[in-house]
Amino acid sequence: MIEVHHLVHSRSQRALWLLEELGLDYQIRRYTRDPETMLAPASLMAVHPLGKSPVIVDGDKTLAESGAILEYLVDAYGAGRFAPPPGSQNRLRYTYFMHYAEGSLMPPLVMKFVFLQLPRRAPFVVRPIAGAIASRALASYIDPQIERHLDFLEGELGDRPWFAGDAFSAADIQMSYPLEAAASRAGLDARRPKLWDFLRRIGERPAYARAVAKGGPTAL
Repeated sequence: MIEVHHLVHSRSQRALWLLEELGLDYQIRRYTRDPETMLAPASLMAVHPLGKSPVIVDGDKTLAESGAILEYLVDAYGAGRFAPPPGSQNRLRYTYFMHYAEGSLMPPLVMKFVFLQLPRRAPFVVRPIAGAIASRALASYIDPQIERHLDFLEGELGDRPWFAGDAFSAADIQMSYPLEAAASRAGLDARRPKLWDFLRRIGERPAYARAVAKGGPTAL
């Protein structure tokens, strides 16, 4: 049986969601974050040297990285589902968004989170300076970058319901986490109706609901 080493409030929710879509049996090994640092516990390093989540164990295979895990599960168990046919134009879109989600979209979202936290975590005497630095970085670089990405993605859903074409795929699962993060802390709302509707539609999928019920909601 597949084991999912699941850190609450993390990207590993995507692995649970795809496993539910595939209808596979799996077992959850649950980990909680340190309440002060919000980092993963050291016990995850016994599973993978980086001590990160998600990690899945399938027989003699141990895989980390959410994109790699989703691609493995689709290839091993999808039977042609959740990915466009190889060689098709939509397969190129699928591959692009499987990598874009973490490679391009998540970095400015992570930077926004870090800079929003910077004044609060700085020593008291330097908080005004830290706040000024954070505000300048957000206004001059990070927020404009996020806006550019959201505008791009709104356009990508302009004439198709899903990121890889007309059919729901693992690329939509991969894209869910950064878009939910953008809705939580980076200004994504109903002003971008295509992306807003995407979030509504994924939330209505029964497999999504089952994954949340088993893994817990993700606080972004």
